[in-house]
Amino acid sequence: MALVVAQEVPTSSSMAVPHGPAGVGEARHRMRVQLRRGGVAESVIDDAVLILSELLSNACKHGRPLGDALAGDGDVRAAWRVDAGGRLTVEVTDGGGPTRPAPATPSVTAHGGRGLNIITALADDWGVRDDARGEVTVWVIVHADVHDPDAGRRRDDFATRVVAPSVAIPDLDFSDAFDDLA
Repeated sequence: MALVVAQEVPTSSSMAVPHGPAGVGEARHRMRVQLRRGGVAESVIDDAVLILSELLSNACKHGRPLGDALAGDGDVRAAWRVDAGGRLTVEVTDGGGPTRPAPATPSVTAHGGRGLNIITALADDWGVRDDARGEVTVWVIVHADVHDPDAGRRRDDFATRVVAPSVAIPDLDFSDAFDDLA
Protein backbone atom coordinates (compact mmCIF):
# COMPACT_ATOMS: atom_id res chain seq x y z
CA MET A 1 0.00 0.00 0.00
CA ALA A 2 1.39 3.36 -1.04
CA LEU A 3 0.79 6.44 0.98
CA VAL A 4 0.07 9.50 -1.14
CA VAL A 5 0.44 12.86 0.52
CA ALA A 6 -1.30 15.75 -1.12
CA GLN A 7 0.92 18.77 -1.33
CA GLU A 8 -0.78 22.14 -1.43
CA VAL A 9 0.68 24.42 -4.06
CA PRO A 10 1.34 27.88 -2.67
CA THR A 11 -1.20 30.33 -4.03
CA SER A 12 0.40 33.26 -2.27
CA SER A 13 3.85 34.43 -1.40
CA SER A 14 5.48 37.37 0.32
CA MET A 15 9.18 38.08 0.34
CA ALA A 16 11.64 40.76 1.32
CA VAL A 17 13.55 42.03 -1.70
CA PRO A 18 16.73 44.08 -1.29
CA HIS A 19 16.17 47.78 -2.05
CA GLY A 20 17.99 47.84 -5.37
CA PRO A 21 18.33 45.63 -8.44
CA ALA A 22 19.98 42.68 -6.64
CA GLY A 23 16.82 40.82 -5.59
CA VAL A 24 14.59 41.43 -8.60
CA GLY A 25 15.77 38.32 -10.46
CA GLU A 26 15.20 36.10 -7.44
CA ALA A 27 11.68 37.51 -6.93
CA ARG A 28 10.83 36.99 -10.61
CA HIS A 29 12.09 33.41 -10.51
CA ARG A 30 10.21 32.58 -7.32
CA MET A 31 6.98 34.05 -8.70
CA ARG A 32 7.30 32.14 -12.00
CA VAL A 33 7.93 28.81 -10.25
CA GLN A 34 5.07 29.22 -7.77
CA LEU A 35 2.53 30.36 -10.34
CA ARG A 36 3.47 27.51 -12.68
CA ARG A 37 2.96 25.02 -9.86
CA GLY A 38 -0.40 26.68 -9.22
CA GLY A 39 -1.51 26.00 -12.80
CA VAL A 40 -1.57 29.63 -13.95
CA ALA A 41 -1.45 30.12 -17.74
CA GLU A 42 2.06 30.88 -19.03
CA SER A 43 1.00 34.14 -20.71
CA VAL A 44 -0.54 35.36 -17.44
CA ILE A 45 2.70 34.41 -15.63
CA ASP A 46 4.71 36.37 -18.22
CA ASP A 47 2.54 39.45 -17.61
CA ALA A 48 2.78 39.01 -13.82
CA VAL A 49 6.58 38.69 -13.89
CA LEU A 50 6.92 41.81 -16.05
CA ILE A 51 4.57 43.71 -13.73
CA LEU A 52 6.54 42.56 -10.67
CA SER A 53 9.77 43.77 -12.30
CA GLU A 54 8.28 47.18 -13.06
CA LEU A 55 6.85 47.56 -9.55
CA LEU A 56 10.13 46.57 -7.89
CA SER A 57 12.13 48.90 -10.15
CA ASN A 58 9.79 51.79 -9.32
CA ALA A 59 9.92 51.03 -5.59
CA CYS A 60 13.71 51.03 -5.60
CA LYS A 61 13.98 54.13 -7.78
CA HIS A 62 11.27 56.30 -6.21
CA GLY A 63 10.61 54.84 -2.75
CA ARG A 64 12.57 54.39 0.43
CA PRO A 65 13.29 50.98 1.94
CA LEU A 66 10.92 49.72 4.60
CA GLY A 67 11.71 50.65 8.18
CA ASP A 68 14.53 53.02 9.09
CA ALA A 69 17.09 51.78 6.56
CA LEU A 70 18.92 54.26 4.35
CA ALA A 71 18.37 54.24 0.56
CA GLY A 72 20.22 51.32 -0.95
CA ASP A 73 20.02 49.40 2.33
CA GLY A 74 17.02 47.54 3.65
CA ASP A 75 14.21 45.90 1.77
CA VAL A 76 10.94 46.36 -0.04
CA ARG A 77 8.21 43.73 0.13
CA ALA A 78 6.88 41.82 -2.88
CA ALA A 79 3.73 39.73 -2.59
CA TRP A 80 1.39 37.88 -4.93
CA ARG A 81 -1.63 35.71 -4.49
CA VAL A 82 -4.30 33.87 -6.39
CA ASP A 83 -7.49 34.18 -4.35
CA ALA A 84 -10.29 31.61 -4.17
CA GLY A 85 -11.99 33.22 -7.17
CA GLY A 86 -8.87 32.85 -9.33
CA ARG A 87 -7.86 36.52 -9.29
CA LEU A 88 -4.07 37.09 -9.42
CA THR A 89 -2.91 40.14 -7.47
CA VAL A 90 0.68 41.42 -7.25
CA GLU A 91 1.77 43.97 -4.64
CA VAL A 92 5.01 45.79 -3.88
CA THR A 93 5.39 47.82 -0.68
CA ASP A 94 8.12 50.37 0.01
CA GLY A 95 8.77 52.99 2.69
CA GLY A 96 7.16 55.81 0.71
CA GLY A 97 8.76 58.55 -1.29
CA PRO A 98 8.50 62.19 -2.30
CA THR A 99 5.97 61.54 -5.09
CA ARG A 100 2.87 59.40 -5.63
CA PRO A 101 2.97 56.62 -8.22
CA ALA A 102 1.28 57.92 -11.38
CA PRO A 103 1.67 57.12 -15.09
CA ALA A 104 4.03 59.52 -16.85
CA THR A 105 4.09 60.85 -20.38
CA PRO A 106 7.74 60.38 -21.34
CA SER A 107 9.21 61.73 -24.55
CA VAL A 108 10.02 59.29 -27.33
CA THR A 109 13.72 59.49 -26.47
CA ALA A 110 13.30 59.21 -22.69
CA HIS A 111 15.13 56.29 -21.05
CA GLY A 112 12.34 55.59 -18.55
CA GLY A 113 8.94 56.61 -17.34
CA ARG A 114 6.90 53.93 -19.10
CA GLY A 115 6.54 51.38 -16.26
CA LEU A 116 3.07 52.30 -15.03
CA ASN A 117 1.85 52.68 -18.62
CA ILE A 118 3.04 49.13 -19.30
CA ILE A 119 1.28 47.95 -16.14
CA THR A 120 -1.93 49.75 -17.17
CA ALA A 121 -1.81 48.02 -20.55
CA LEU A 122 -1.25 44.54 -19.10
CA ALA A 123 -3.39 44.62 -15.94
CA ASP A 124 -7.10 44.42 -15.30
CA ASP A 125 -6.76 47.10 -12.58
CA TRP A 126 -4.17 48.73 -10.30
CA GLY A 127 -3.95 51.29 -7.53
CA VAL A 128 -2.01 52.68 -4.60
CA ARG A 129 -2.60 52.14 -0.89
CA ASP A 130 -0.94 54.12 1.94
CA ASP A 131 -0.74 53.12 5.57
CA ALA A 132 -0.25 55.01 8.83
CA ARG A 133 3.49 54.18 8.98
CA GLY A 134 4.11 55.90 5.63
CA GLU A 135 4.45 52.67 3.69
CA VAL A 136 3.13 52.72 0.13
CA THR A 137 1.78 49.63 -1.62
CA VAL A 138 1.13 49.51 -5.34
CA TRP A 139 -1.27 46.66 -6.11
CA VAL A 140 -2.10 45.20 -9.50
CA ILE A 141 -4.80 42.76 -10.50
CA VAL A 142 -2.97 40.95 -13.25
CA HIS A 143 -5.93 38.84 -14.33
CA ALA A 144 -9.38 38.59 -12.83
CA ASP A 145 -9.58 34.83 -13.40
CA VAL A 146 -6.46 32.76 -14.04
CA HIS A 147 -8.82 29.80 -14.54
CA ASP A 148 -10.53 31.57 -17.45
CA PRO A 149 -10.02 29.49 -20.63
CA ASP A 150 -9.07 32.72 -22.45
CA ALA A 151 -6.42 33.62 -19.86
CA GLY A 152 -3.75 31.80 -21.86
CA ARG A 153 -4.45 33.95 -24.91
CA ARG A 154 -4.05 37.40 -23.32
CA ARG A 155 -0.79 38.05 -25.14
CA ASP A 156 -2.52 37.56 -28.52
CA ASP A 157 -4.61 40.67 -28.02
CA PHE A 158 -1.81 42.88 -26.68
CA ALA A 159 -1.98 45.24 -29.66
CA THR A 160 -5.67 45.85 -29.05
CA ARG A 161 -5.03 46.62 -25.37
CA VAL A 162 -2.28 49.17 -26.07
CA VAL A 163 -3.50 52.18 -28.01
CA ALA A 164 -1.08 54.79 -29.21
CA PRO A 165 -2.28 58.37 -28.91
CA SER A 166 -3.33 59.92 -32.21
CA VAL A 167 -1.19 62.78 -33.39
CA ALA A 168 -2.59 65.33 -35.82
CA ILE A 169 -0.14 67.46 -37.76
CA PRO A 170 -1.93 70.18 -39.72
CA ASP A 171 -0.84 71.00 -43.27
CA LEU A 172 1.27 67.87 -43.59
CA ASP A 173 0.42 65.96 -46.76
CA PHE A 174 2.56 63.25 -48.28
CA SER A 175 0.07 62.24 -50.97
CA ASP A 176 2.30 63.41 -53.82
CA ALA A 177 5.69 62.79 -52.21
CA PHE A 178 6.50 59.72 -54.33
CA ASP A 179 4.92 60.77 -57.64
CA ASP A 180 8.29 61.47 -59.27
CA LEU A 181 9.60 57.98 -58.44
CA ALA A 182 7.21 56.12 -60.73
